[in-house]
Amino acid sequence: MIEGMLVSRDASSTASSTGAAVVDRICAAARAENRAAGERLVAIGELHVLRARETGGCVDWATDTWDAVAAEVAAALRIHPALASSYVGYAQIMRQQLPQVGAALVAGDISYSVFQTIVYRTGLISDPEVMTAVDAELAARLRCWPSMTRSRLAALIDKVVGRVDPDAVRRRREQQADRELSIFDSGNGLTEVFGRLLTTDAHAVDARLDALADTVCADDPRTRKQRRADAMGALAAGAPRLACRCERSDCPAGTAPAPGAVLVHVVATRDSLDGKDLTPGALIGTEGLIPAELLTDLARTARCQPLIHPADAPPEPGYSPSRALADFVRCRDMTCRFPGCDRPATGCDLDHTIRCK
Repeated sequence: MIEGMLVSRDASSTASSTGAAVVDRICAAARAENRAAGERLVAIGELHVLRARETGGCVDWATDTWDAVAAEVAAALRIHPALASSYVGYAQIMRQQLPQVGAALVAGDISYSVFQTIVYRTGLISDPEVMTAVDAELAARLRCWPSMTRSRLAALIDKVVGRVDPDAVRRRREQQADRELSIFDSGNGLTEVFGRLLTTDAHAVDARLDALADTVCADDPRTRKQRRADAMGALAAGAPRLACRCERSDCPAGTAPAPGAVLVHVVATRDSLDGKDLTPGALIGTEGLIPAELLTDLARTARCQPLIHPADAPPEPGYSPSRALADFVRCRDMTCRFPGCDRPATGCDLDHTIRCK
């Protein structure tokens, strides 16, 4: 039995070693794919420059240089002209607006989908100096960002744009002034609710509806969506729980404890809370950013918990991290670190993200 265990361990070790090599090949192939996508855009951009030079910018042509290049690319790659046109657009943006981010794509450091997200989230920037600053900061930060969902990536991009763009504060104030809540009677016993709320208020309502929807027993016949809708009435009435519809005389929901207070976790710098800085805060569990001016208002009534950066402190002894370290890690990462997961970090267990050796 011992020999069998030893043989099994050796085989497992060999398989693990082989598996690691295969994973390395997968990663290398992914980087090669990223580089190829970047080189494709570089080549399309060069083709556009070449054709524009040849035509001399003729304005009386039936089609412009963009359309001509898109048609040429579509024929060469045997793809739809609309897709080829999008390639031309991304190639132009790489050359003229986001050259440093484009260089990260050509180097294989980011994927084509990440580049597309950056292009979309920076599309409203009209000031060339702002775009240059955003391009430089994103290029510097991209290589150290962990794998994340598109919504999480969008939030980080928006944070950079909001910090660099001088018009961001004005636009945010204009948008906040448009908040409202409207109720429309559908005439069939149902009513439609539409509104724009402050992000923190909206997520507090969302969390409260979830909590109330979970107060019924397992035999309640309604779907979760239906229970959340019914929870709006319970919330408006100030009820501690949602009435269960299981029709059981021994329903356990009535004796279960009522849900506790809803917590919304916002991470911000001290200067932003004091009104000395315009850096927006972040709401854990969402891609939305909290404008600095709203942070100042929230700080007047919210309970503020300082976070201590561990800096160069030595590793903590023991298996479980201290409360201070756990709070720091969750507020630093905001969401689960597993690729493709955006579950709020406040609902996740802590674990290592680097393989133990």
